[in-house]
Formats: sequence, C-alpha cells, structure tokens
Amino acid sequence: MTILDIVDTAARLREQLGGRILLPGDDAYDTARTPWNLAIDQRPFAVARPESAEDVVDVVNAAAALGLRVAPQSTGHGAGALADSDLSGAILVSLSALRGATVDPVSRTARVLGGSQWNDVLAEAAPHGLTAMHGSAGDVGVVGYALSGGLSFYARAHGLAVNLVRGVQIVTADGCLVRASADENPELFWAVRGGSGAFGIVVSLEIDLLPYAEVVAGMMLWDATQAPRVAHAWAEWTRTAPESATTSMRLMHFPPLPELPPFLSGRSVLVIDGVVLEDDATADAVLAPLRALAPELDTVARIPSAAVVHMHMDPPEPSPAASAGGMLVGLPADAVDAWLDASTTIPGLTFAEIRHVGGAAARRPSRSGALGALDAEYLVAGIGMVPVPEAAAAAQAGVHAFVAALARWHAPVLALTFIDGGVANGPGFGDASARLRELKAIYDPRAMFAAAHPVD
Repeated sequence: MTILDIVDTAARLREQLGGRILLPGDDAYDTARTPWNLAIDQRPFAVARPESAEDVVDVVNAAAALGLRVAPQSTGHGAGALADSDLSGAILVSLSALRGATVDPVSRTARVLGGSQWNDVLAEAAPHGLTAMHGSAGDVGVVGYALSGGLSFYARAHGLAVNLVRGVQIVTADGCLVRASADENPELFWAVRGGSGAFGIVVSLEIDLLPYAEVVAGMMLWDATQAPRVAHAWAEWTRTAPESATTSMRLMHFPPLPELPPFLSGRSVLVIDGVVLEDDATADAVLAPLRALAPELDTVARIPSAAVVHMHMDPPEPSPAASAGGMLVGLPADAVDAWLDASTTIPGLTFAEIRHVGGAAARRPSRSGALGALDAEYLVAGIGMVPVPEAAAAAQAGVHAFVAALARWHAPVLALTFIDGGVANGPGFGDASARLRELKAIYDPRAMFAAAHPVD
C-alpha cells in the first residue's frame, strides 16, 4: 500500500470500529501489540480488542471490506510462530478481553471464551473436583493450545487435549458466527481441530473435563553433575512406565538472580517432573526407581489438580525467549548421550527438555479432527532466554542446534504447540495437510486469516 492508501484505510477502519481498534501512534497500541513472548516484535497494521463475539464479527467484516488480513491471538505465548507472517497488512485481534469459563459438573464439560487462559478454567473446575487437559503453565491460552493439539501431563493416559474439544463457536471469513461440532458444520469442526486459527476466530469452545480433584505430581531435582546417571536411568524407566505416568526430564541452566530460590540461582540442575494418575501406594511403586537415584529435592506428592500448572516452573510473567521442538521415535542410550552433550555444550540454550509421550497420545480416536495423535515416543524441546535483543540470534541458533543434535532419532511428526517459527508446518499436519488445504480454500478463499501455523 502507498502512504495515501495506508492513511485512507486507517481512517476507514477507525470509522467502522471506533474505540475497538488501535492504530500506530495511539497511546495503547504498543502495549496491545506486545505478546507474552517479549522477544517477538509484532507490528500489525492495527490491533483490535473485541469484548464480544459480535465485536469479532465486526472486525472480520471491516477487514474484509478493506482488504486487510486478520491474525487472532489470545496471550501470545506462541507468538514466535506468528513472527513468520507479515502483519503490516493485518489486524491483530487480541482476544485478551474475551475471557471466562462456565462449568457443567454433571456433564463434566466447560464452555470457555476465546481469550481465556487455563487458569480461568481451573478456577471454575476445581470446586467440582474436576480439572482440564491444560499445558504446563496456567496463563497459556486455551484455544490456541487445545486446537493445536495440546500435550498435557495427562497425555499418556488421556491423549491430546484437542480430542476433548466438543464444539467451537467461530467467526469465519464471510463474517458469520457459526457453531462447529460433530453434528454441525462437521467438516469445519474437523479442520479447526488442528488447523485452528487458519479457519477463523474462535470466540468460544466446549471441552470435556477430567475427573481428578487431586493427583500425584511434583518434581525431583539433582545437580547437573548427576545428569548422566539420572538421564540414562529415566530413559530406561520410561520404557516400562505405565500410561498413567506422564513425565519430562530437563537440564536447566539458571543465572545467579536474586529473585530465584537459592536451590536454583546460579546453578545447572536436572529435573524430572510429571503426574502419576494412581493411588498413593501404586504411585510410590511406579516412582521407586527414580527415588532410588537419591534426588536432592523431591516434591512429588498428592496435590490439588489445579496446582499442577505450578509444577513445571514456567515463568509466571511475560518473558522473552526462543524455542524449538521435535519428536523422537525412541530414546536409546546413544540418544541420551547426544541429548546430554547438546544440553551442556550448545551456546544460547537455557533449558533442554525431553518429555515422555506415547501411550494414548499416540493413538488417534475414531472421531478425531485433522490432528488427533502424535505418533512418536518422546518430545524434545529447547528454550533459550533472550534477556536483551542482542541475545536473540544466539538463542535462536542454540535451540535449533539442540533439536538438530537429535536428528538421527527424529520422528516424521511435529507437535504444533512446540513449533515456534522457522519450521514448515507440514509434518505437524501430517496426512491431513492436503484436506486442510482444500477446506482452507473453501472457508477462507482469500487467505484472510494469518495463523500462527498456516495451512498452505
């Protein structure tokens, strides 16, 4: 667009949407465009802040009339993936004001508004002795996580979070607010369960909840000098661990910061954490081989299920970071050695994780959508913190080098919630890619929606 086109489009957008739109130069524009991942510098044509489904309809209609694209976003935890999209001609639709959850304890379901975070759901579910297939942090957006697969610490027992989605309310490219479920608009329902923001803006969704008021969960910690013996032992333990146990192993390098607890500040540590869905005696028996490794710290106990979101020690505040992920077909001894070497030698890498998957997460339910399973046994993920902009390049290089170090064992699949830009989405969509492209052409022929994981 020329400067005159930009000025004219901005004026017409303001005329149509009034105070629901923010343009460059507006006082609140910079705050509204900034995602949770502070390392990502999003500069959209405008930011919309809808407070209702009707507001979202108005934004989509205005964008269509003016030839602008639309990029939905709730929290911006996964903003790194959207960073590959040109937002200069797009309205970033921040759903942060569209929050709330309503629980039906009889049907064990929840209706969740499009900008809600998992903490919103847990707050409503916990009084009824229920929980959700949430991620490792409570402030992650429900819609983006669930519709992109969702790999929970309940995954080996209950599969992916996307399979617990019963229905969605979505604003499509033609400005219509429609419901999609197994019985209504079933092809759209199939597509959005994996294709997510590529097919519209989800203003609410209905999900099944899990019947756990309490679970056995927590972490065990060792100094990094113990990593070789513990890592090999954990890998061996996972080969026979029951599906009721979903765990991860991380090497974590912490700078000497006063705000960190003393057992972490300035240290490199190995942590195993997770959830065991068993009674106390059975859980103790399952965990006995890990406890025999004499952890320095062991917090694993029966806790309220709503507290699981604190177990993984994800940053509680918006943070700048780079990340990358991949899936592994197995974890033999030489793969563990490669992981240990990469975790301790690659510059720019702060956290190196392997998560045990498999189990129900690798089995596709009969009525699943475009994404229904991850046919792999482990997930590998690297995170590099970016305390200053100058550190971004090293962090990006570090996390991708870390994942590449395990290339010999890579599975031909990807977990979409662990793709943070710079990687094609094809392996994430798998065999569904061709059909997703066909449905994208039907539901969004002008490619109006700029999704974090585009269907192209």
